[in-house]
Amino acid sequence: MTAEDPTAIHVDQFLAHPPRKVWRALTEPDLLERWINMPNDIKPVVGHRFELLAEPVPAAGFAGGPVACEVLEVETERTLSIRWGPQWTVTWRLVPEGTGTWLFLSHEGFDPDDEFQRVSRRIMGGGWRSHVPRALARLLDTLPDAPPLPSGGDPRRR
Repeated sequence: MTAEDPTAIHVDQFLAHPPRKVWRALTEPDLLERWINMPNDIKPVVGHRFELLAEPVPAAGFAGGPVACEVLEVETERTLSIRWGPQWTVTWRLVPEGTGTWLFLSHEGFDPDDEFQRVSRRIMGGGWRSHVPRALARLLDTLPDAPPLPSGGDPRRR
């Protein structure tokens, strides 16, 4: 057994849906809001700055409100990495398997010497491992399958 990294949260989840559908849930504002419960204006474009409107978390001493984010890396249907607030990076990696997708989450940048950061990691880790993956799976179950992209890639990027 290896020791858990006190600076990060790592979660993986198999989803019985193709990467195209999972990608939509990560990158379309209304869909992202439905499973993380935070209004936002995300766009899968490197450098795009957006906000997540977070609910208060009194146990962590967080008053709620907008969290400044920035898209750091985009590889359509494979990788999305964002700066989440001033210190964290959240990266989702999608790996196709059969007709489904393995989704790997890394939420990094927690300072184990800071009490607020330790409490935040504990609370967020619980969410990333429990109700958030279930909410994502429920959302995906309700979405129709999207047609495959044309061979030229994503038509919105032209």
